[in-house]
Amino acid sequence: MTRAPWWTPERHADRRPALLLRARLATQLRLWFAAQDFLEIDPTALAASPGNEAHLHAFATTAIGNDGAAQQLYLHTSPEFAMKKLLAAGEERIFALTHVWRNRERGPRHHPEFTMLEWYRAGAPYSQLMEDCVALMQMAATLAGTREFRWESVACDPFEPPERLGVVEALARYADIDLMESIRPDGMTEAAPLAAQARARGLRVADDDTWSDLLSALLVTHVEPHLGIGRPTILDRYPAAEAALARRLPGDPRLAERFELYACGVELANGFGELTDPVEQRKRFEAEMDEKSRVYGERYPLDEDLLAALPLIPPTSGIALGFDRLVMLATHAPRIDDVIWTPLP
Repeated sequence: MTRAPWWTPERHADRRPALLLRARLATQLRLWFAAQDFLEIDPTALAASPGNEAHLHAFATTAIGNDGAAQQLYLHTSPEFAMKKLLAAGEERIFALTHVWRNRERGPRHHPEFTMLEWYRAGAPYSQLMEDCVALMQMAATLAGTREFRWESVACDPFEPPERLGVVEALARYADIDLMESIRPDGMTEAAPLAAQARARGLRVADDDTWSDLLSALLVTHVEPHLGIGRPTILDRYPAAEAALARRLPGDPRLAERFELYACGVELANGFGELTDPVEQRKRFEAEMDEKSRVYGERYPLDEDLLAALPLIPPTSGIALGFDRLVMLATHAPRIDDVIWTPLP
């Protein structure tokens, strides 16, 4: 059955309670950050590089200069690169509640344009971000007048202490997979041992599947359905090969200071102990763009200013949280479109 457009009075009346909660939550979280001496920043949406993850897709546009010359720019997929430059400039506690854009993403939990809450704490361990997430989840539930998050038929109590579960432990528990068997002492990975285990668990494996492809498939099929059920889950200590922009775990180069927060099986946030080594970061970016070129036939430019700024950043932890998803779970909305003021048709 086709639903009426969001702008019809009847449909807006149905959506309005969730939208009002969204507005109250935005106000309250700004007060919460201000009380902890955070500065709200307002990053520009246009960027020379939209991000350098293989499976992240940007919206491209063309800027025309006064001389008529064309330059390709992108709508940012995250304010991360801009915010890290501000950390290099000397800011220590910053947050942004801003619109971001991701192409090839549309569904009950995805909208091409959405709102991201991103914040950074210089001098703080990444475990502090986990505590921040708990506070924000409980804030959302309290404002919504509920004791539980809900999505589809799954419930989660945001007032329960989250379970902190390592990726290695999660795969062992839910898929009977020994991930470390496929990771060398230096953090490099081998696809063959993981492929053999994946096949034994009934996963279809293609000849050209990479180690990362296999890990992603195992997490989606065997692990994610169990996360954030009853209480939130912090999926922690990702393999270094999946570290993205996170630094390696002290004492174990096979793992990284990266975690994801789940509630009701829905990923809410992605946090890092931030990598500030420009040489290592360039290697990761180039490897990601090589993979993007292999799979999708395109690549994005590297942000050379970011790479130049990294050595100026002090030890820092940072995180991005899907604000629309937080509202969706707190209001028990069935689709992310129901909590966005003006969703696309």
